[in-house]
Amino acid sequence: MRFRRLQWALAIIFVAAIAVSGQVQKSATDWADWETISPDGEEFTVSMPKNPTTEATTFPYHKMELKARLYLAKSPAGATLAIASLSGIKSDPSAYSDFARFNSYVDAFKDFFPPKVRTKETALTKLTLVSSRPFQGHSGRFYKIAIGELNGVAHAFATRKRFYVVVSLNTKKDEAIEEKFLSSFMLPERQPDPPKVAAAPNANANAEQPLPENAEQANENPTGQALKQEAAGAVLQVGNESHTDNPTSTVSVGGAATSSDNTKKPENNQPKEKRPINGGMLNGKAIYLPQPMATGEATGVVMVQVLIDESGSVIDARAVSGPQHLHAAAVTAARLARFTPTTLMGEPVKVAGTISYNFGRSN
Repeated sequence: MRFRRLQWALAIIFVAAIAVSGQVQKSATDWADWETISPDGEEFTVSMPKNPTTEATTFPYHKMELKARLYLAKSPAGATLAIASLSGIKSDPSAYSDFARFNSYVDAFKDFFPPKVRTKETALTKLTLVSSRPFQGHSGRFYKIAIGELNGVAHAFATRKRFYVVVSLNTKKDEAIEEKFLSSFMLPERQPDPPKVAAAPNANANAEQPLPENAEQANENPTGQALKQEAAGAVLQVGNESHTDNPTSTVSVGGAATSSDNTKKPENNQPKEKRPINGGMLNGKAIYLPQPMATGEATGVVMVQVLIDESGSVIDARAVSGPQHLHAAAVTAARLARFTPTTLMGEPVKVAGTISYNFGRSN
C-alpha cells in the first residue's frame, strides 16, 4: 500500500513540475506583460517589458559632458533589455565627420553602459562589429556584445540630435524575445538636410558702405555705389557719361576723375571648388558594390573612406581601420564601386563617405 501511495505522490510531483515548466516557458513569451513606450524628449518608439527602470545622468567624455538616459528592463526569462540614449556630440561636419562622431559615441557607450548591468570590475566588455547599414536614413551599425557572462547584440543608430544603442543580453540565446525587442525599435525617417546658402564674396569688405536700395540713396553716397558697381563689372553712369568694365576706365565722381585698373580681379572673387557633401555610410547606397578578393581565411572588418565624383564614380579611397593585411583588397574593391550621382539644388556634387567590408561575411 505504501509503495502504491509513493507512486501516486511521485506522479503528482511529476505532473506539477511539467505544469510549472510550461508556465515558465509561457511567461517567457507572454507579450501581455510588454508595453510600447515613446518617452518624452526621445525620438524612438519601442516595445519592452512593462515598467522599465529609467535613469538620466551626465558623464564626462574627453573635454565634453555627455547627457545619458537609460531604459532598462528584464524579462521573466532572464533577458536584459536596454536602450541607451546619448547626446552632447553635435552633428557638425565642419568640425568632424559623421564617421568620427559615430565612433566617439560608441567609445562613450562602452564607458557608460557596462556598469549599469554588471558591477564586477573584472567583467570584460567586448563589442564586435557585424555589419553597417542605414536605418530610416540614419547611420546604423550592428554589433555582437559580451559583458561578463552576458552575451547578445547591440544595434546603434545616430540621428542629428541623439545616439541610440538598443541592447539585448542574456546568459542563453532567446531568439523570440530578442527579435521582438529589436524589431519593435522605430525611429522617424531622416529628413533631407536643408540646402546651404553660400555667403556672398567680400560680404564684409564694404560693411561701412552698404549698397543703396534706391536712386536717392545712391546720390547720397555716389562713391560707395560707384566702386561697388565697378567691382561687380556693371555699367556705371555718372552725369551724362557711361563707363563699362574696360581694362582701364576713368570714372568722374563729383568733378574729380579717378582711374581704376580692372585687369586683375581680387583673389576672393575667384570661383571656389565646392566641398563634397557627407554621405555617411554608403553600403546601402551603391548601385554596384563588388566584393573584395582576399586569399585564405580572411576575417575582420575594414572601413574605407571614399570620395565620389559628380558622375557616381569613386575617385579616391583609403582604408581607415581594420586588419592591415586586408586593406589593399578592400581599397581595390571600393575603387570599383558605383553610385547614383548626387545633386544639390539641381547641381551635381561630390560625396564623401565610408564603405564597410566585413571579410568572412556577406557585405
